[in-house]
Amino acid sequence: MGNLRKLFSQLNFDPGSAEMRIFWFFLPLILAILALNVLYLASPLNIFAGLLLALVGAVVYFTSAWISGLNLKSRLEKNELMGIVSGLEDALVVHDQNLKVTFFNPAAQHLFSLRQEDVLDRVLRPQDVEVAPLKLLAQVIFPSLAPVLIPRSRSGEYPQIADLSFAEAGLELRVTTVPLADDKGRLRGFLKIIRNRTREVALIRSKQEFITVASHQLRTPITELNWALETISQDTGLAADMKSLAENALNSARKMLHIVEDLLSVSRLEEGRFGYSFESTDPAALVGKILADAMPAANRSGLQLYFERPKEELPQVTVDVQKLSMVLSNLVDNAIRYNVPNGQIVVTLEKVADQPYVEVRVKDTGIGLPAEEMEKLFSKFFRASNAVKFQADGSGLGLYIARNIIQAHGGQIWAESELNRGTTVHFTIPTDPSLVPQKEVALE
Repeated sequence: MGNLRKLFSQLNFDPGSAEMRIFWFFLPLILAILALNVLYLASPLNIFAGLLLALVGAVVYFTSAWISGLNLKSRLEKNELMGIVSGLEDALVVHDQNLKVTFFNPAAQHLFSLRQEDVLDRVLRPQDVEVAPLKLLAQVIFPSLAPVLIPRSRSGEYPQIADLSFAEAGLELRVTTVPLADDKGRLRGFLKIIRNRTREVALIRSKQEFITVASHQLRTPITELNWALETISQDTGLAADMKSLAENALNSARKMLHIVEDLLSVSRLEEGRFGYSFESTDPAALVGKILADAMPAANRSGLQLYFERPKEELPQVTVDVQKLSMVLSNLVDNAIRYNVPNGQIVVTLEKVADQPYVEVRVKDTGIGLPAEEMEKLFSKFFRASNAVKFQADGSGLGLYIARNIIQAHGGQIWAESELNRGTTVHFTIPTDPSLVPQKEVALE
């Protein structure tokens, strides 16, 4: 009895639904046959047949009610989901593997100035970038066609995140691409979530402008202080204790100037004014030169610095030599500063298998990082807790600048580390010039 009560309590269905029609159609027939058996054919066999028919009717009823309840619940959940999706500020576009659009929410209609009926079931092609109403949508579906593309995730990993900049339309968009699979894991299509970041980027630029102005105002007096202290420290008639004091003050002033220069670099970089000048160069020669320059510092620190050259000849890469040298120099400098006595630094250069990229790895045997701090490694002003104790000075901007330079080259940068065992920093650079963004944009 308890199970029946539970069954009845779970039946939440619409009696007028299509699933219940079969029961309502057969109900009069079942009742008529039952009445005929009981009133006119009242033999035990006929009564048993009538009861069996009634049982079949009950099974049909409960089955229809159960299916109706499931469908009702599914419709309610779908309507609730559609209500949420319709109210989202982010544009949502779903397309199948053949690039046929299957979903286009109201925010997408507003962003792209397209009606749903003009887009649904339409197969998008790269050629649509030549069709004025579809130009922006085509550039979002095919990001390589956008004026400026900045990848924010590793190649080949999902979700894929990229920032697109459209100077002509005055838009800054972040596009997140998520694969959609069925219950068996088979790929069915993709969901693109498009966030309009135009206002957000404008606020970031305002903040960066303030930092730029403040840094410029600081640089002039600190530079003058440097000159004055350098002149004093070179005075041969100065007493030994005063000379030592002047040299300490000069070192502190130089550190302050270095921090100000880092702040200015960050501001120019984030404002899209870092001044990239791309050229084709040999990656092995570039890495070799940086390591040759770093060798004296490594020797002074009692460290062994190795260069594992590629086993095959690598294609040329399109890079800003000065900016990329800044990245590699920073990584090697960190590997020297945060290493242990008699430690090692190994720099490896190789081609990424089956992808148009080369990868550089800088591996050290240094102090490493705590696991819980790894996700902050490339954040602005971040310094690991153990690094602060090991080396007190530092701006925490070097890896942040490195990350944005690599992203501006169309590559990715990431790291692995084990506390007290060492750190390995990887970065990739495309060998295909078309993957290198040709215009700077405001970064994060």
